[in-house]
Amino acid sequence: MARNGWEGWQVSEIYSVVMDRIVKRFGTVTANDRVDFRAKPGEIHALLGENGAGKSTMMCMLSGVYRPTSGEIYIHGRPAHIRSPKDAMKLGIGMVFQNFRLVQNLTAAENIVLGEKSSFWRGPGWMKKKQEEIAAIAERYGLPFPINRPIWQLSVGEQQRVEIVKTLYRGADLIILDEPTSVLTPGEAEQLFETLRHMKEQGKTVIITTHKLKEVMAVSDRISVMRKGKMMHTLETSSTNERELARLMVGKEPAQVKPLESRSPGKPLLVVERLDVYADHGRKALDGLCFQVREGEIVGIAGVAGNGQKELAEALAGLRAWRSGTIRFGSEELKNGSVRGAIEAGISHVPENRMKSGLAGSLGIVDNLLFKSYRTQERARFGFLRTGANKSWSERLVEQFDVKTPGLDTPVRQLSGGNQQKLLFAREIEQDPRLMIAVHPTQGLDVGATDGVQRLLTAMRSEGKSILLISEDLDEIMQLSDRVLVIYNGQITADLARGEANRERIGMYMAGIRDGGEERAV
Repeated sequence: MARNGWEGWQVSEIYSVVMDRIVKRFGTVTANDRVDFRAKPGEIHALLGENGAGKSTMMCMLSGVYRPTSGEIYIHGRPAHIRSPKDAMKLGIGMVFQNFRLVQNLTAAENIVLGEKSSFWRGPGWMKKKQEEIAAIAERYGLPFPINRPIWQLSVGEQQRVEIVKTLYRGADLIILDEPTSVLTPGEAEQLFETLRHMKEQGKTVIITTHKLKEVMAVSDRISVMRKGKMMHTLETSSTNERELARLMVGKEPAQVKPLESRSPGKPLLVVERLDVYADHGRKALDGLCFQVREGEIVGIAGVAGNGQKELAEALAGLRAWRSGTIRFGSEELKNGSVRGAIEAGISHVPENRMKSGLAGSLGIVDNLLFKSYRTQERARFGFLRTGANKSWSERLVEQFDVKTPGLDTPVRQLSGGNQQKLLFAREIEQDPRLMIAVHPTQGLDVGATDGVQRLLTAMRSEGKSILLISEDLDEIMQLSDRVLVIYNGQITADLARGEANRERIGMYMAGIRDGGEERAV
């Protein structure tokens, strides 16, 4: 592209967005180094890159969260000075962030209309009219959620749907979606793809960031790959493949995924019988749930978000009390609603939201690693922490689990998602658990970080430990699990051996349909 003059304007008018020689620095760290990015009207453009590659920073500058250190942004051929998300929205740019921008104590509908000028002049039927508009958009795009329920009572999947509908409601022509299918079933993901294709036909520009290469190949028209803050390549989707994309992302040939080694599991370790658990909003989340996990096996829990997975993980970890039923672990019953009881029994927990309930973002590496072991003799003496020993211990874990950090005092919120997850696994595995509850362990991670987490899980299995893997990523479930349990409306609707599980069959049970095509009663 010509940098100056009329020729440059003509070229830039071909694109809905041009980001030209963008540089973004945070102190001495260069997050984006003279990056060029272009997207056209009427296309779905995928932006790929490892954690820390700079792709999210680029999109944050386009959506007004950050301002570039240098470089130019053009929207539909005209220079754009985007100083805030409000400026971006005026230009028709909306972004659905992976970490949601929602007010927890407001309802879904209130979050969507928040900031509207007309919201200051409410008539008697104003909110009802807005709720009808929101419900119509949600139904049109296949994104259902309870519009009158507070955000804090919604599952992660439902909250993401609120974010998508909020962007659509505000009429964005350039829509950025960060990991948009991470909490959808295969059928819902395909429905979303149809929605994106429909947007493309209307001339909208859709930019998606995702680590799911199969989905990129299925839905995108062009793909831009970033690595270490630089743009490596932009290519037509029809002219590339998953292996080439992975190589461009990590700078080397991707490792071959090793098949799960066949082994006979041991005796039952975790036995859940007739478990009833209620969600925060008073609805029964688990309804007479029964299942078991044996020693040395990975059991995958597949299901659409909001069917009881969150409450199951919390009950097993001692974070949520159950109303009735029993949970036997080994030869003893677990204490109802006791976090310390679960830890002492040998249960570790990797939660779905690592920065909300897994790590303390403002604290450093050492403090986060100490959360579950600060009472032990190795970590403290006479009530005082062993500072020197704990520092050496933390350095060993950081090296062992390959956690990239500027220093042990660095607040963990400044680490990439992959390094945060590795730090979380380091703490949980160091407890030498008999059972690990891993909830969406690779959600939002890049190819390299995902491979590292999956290797940790399979290594635990090889050591005879058990894993309860709760995930909406069916590829991950089928790749790692010895058995697949499908949860629907708080009940296990299918128990499939590794050879019996396939996407179509699991997806059918996830939608509440039996083998014979009969829909399961709610």
